Amino acid sequence: MVKDNDTVIKEFNEIVNMSADELRDWLGSEESAGSGWSKDDGSGETIGHESGRKIIAILEKNPNKDPEVYEQEDIDHMRKVVAYCKRHLAQEQSAKQNPESKSFKSLKNWGHDALKA
Repeated sequence: MVKDNDTVIKEFNEIVNMSADELRDWLGSEESAGSGWSKDDGSGETIGHESGRKIIAILEKNPNKDPEVYEQEDIDHMRKVVAYCKRHLAQEQSAKQNPESKSFKSLKNWGHDALKA
């Protein structure tokens, strides 16, 4: 069953616990670039890194998190972020315990800092 948009927005705003500036700084780090699965386009960028850039755009476009401001394209990406983060937080305890783990770094690319949670 697909979650309704209101639920997706609520969960996104709970799971993404990094500000646009924090996420931008993280994405600019070497640690960020080296974690996650590479895209198939030969760019060398990871899927999570690309996602992080989209998350920054969503956060900056709507800093007050007003549900009426989000466009469907934003909500579609928010849905991916929620699904990814929830799945990985449930499966990978190392993401919560070891800031040097690939899981921890990958989740940060998706806007979730497990040390803040």
